[in-house]
Amino acid sequence: MFDATTILAYKGKNRAVIGGDGQVTFGNSVLKANATKIRTLYNGKILAGFAGSTADAFNLFDMFEDFLEAKKGDILKSVVEFSKAWRKDKVLRRLEAMMIVLNSEHIFILTGNGDVVEPEDGEIASIGSGGNFAISAARALKKHSSLDEEALVRESLSIAADLCIYTNHNIKILSLDGEDK
Repeated sequence: MFDATTILAYKGKNRAVIGGDGQVTFGNSVLKANATKIRTLYNGKILAGFAGSTADAFNLFDMFEDFLEAKKGDILKSVVEFSKAWRKDKVLRRLEAMMIVLNSEHIFILTGNGDVVEPEDGEIASIGSGGNFAISAARALKKHSSLDEEALVRESLSIAADLCIYTNHNIKILSLDGEDK
């Protein structure tokens, strides 16, 4: 069983940001420390992150991007149609995988079970092994600091890396303008 990844997304007032660590583990071994599990989609207008097998991620990212193209970038319609297709696919629905997708208006967590979840606060979402650590840190930092969106995501992922053995400090950040930090 693969355990890996902490993905955190924050749709703040000024910017939408997603970040992820670089660790991929198999059992008690680190297979890779610098994997990239986030990307921009639909000409840099959508951000996405994935927790699960890297090979599966590329297939799911491509599949989701096809729905974005068909729906002319409408993230709401795309996540609903994508989730239906993911759920119906006999191979893909067996993946123990999750995705976060967001733009400046919406943020969603997607699963192979057909779940389309918009976080209760509509601003912060996390998935993966260290997801609970990252979202806890992000909520506290949002409430008790004046960090900008990118700094908040980076610091929250760093805190998760301090606590979760499946998360490392090789953090990558993307914002809607496609800037890789």
